[in-house]
Amino acid sequence: MGLTSQSRAQANPKQVLAANREHWTIENRCHWVIDWNFDEDRSRIRTGKGPENVSRLRRFAVGVLSMFSDGKTSIKEKMAKLNRNTRMVFDYLRMTKNSTRLAAV
Repeated sequence: MGLTSQSRAQANPKQVLAANREHWTIENRCHWVIDWNFDEDRSRIRTGKGPENVSRLRRFAVGVLSMFSDGKTSIKEKMAKLNRNTRMVFDYLRMTKNSTRLAAV
């Protein structure tokens, strides 16, 4: 079931359902990773620009980790490994002489 401003001729029930499923697929793919790894829904940062800024930092972190994805290691596993190895964080951000795009986690 879905709600649309289009007429029945423009959007039949199957088209509305497909659009709804596509929306939630994108929504889940983008937000689930951040919520799961950073527990964003339980964040206590609620005033000023804090929530927006922290959300941007989280998205940036997931983006950087995704760039180096090998398809085998989860974001959570990468975060745990980086938490134990600060030098590797700087390699990911290309902030050291030895940094390469192929840095493996």
